[in-house]
Amino acid sequence: MKRVKSACIQQTLHFQLKEELGHDAATRAVREEYEHYKRQLEQKRIRYKITGEETQPDGSIVIKIIKQYNRIDVGNYLD
Repeated sequence: MKRVKSACIQQTLHFQLKEELGHDAATRAVREEYEHYKRQLEQKRIRYKITGEETQPDGSIVIKIIKQYNRIDVGNYLD
């Protein structure tokens, strides 16, 4: 029998501009969406580490994140 001792998930997320908004409003909306995403992780007590954040020329944001998976112990993944 096998059991998961520790686990994390690594993702690259792209927070894209909404085309129906003007450029300034769209970049503000992207920043707000990104901050809301981080607040949700904290409220749900999901451990995470952002390993990269890059603002694209169009104002969108790409992040690389390692986060806790299904409330399983993260071991030393986030050290």
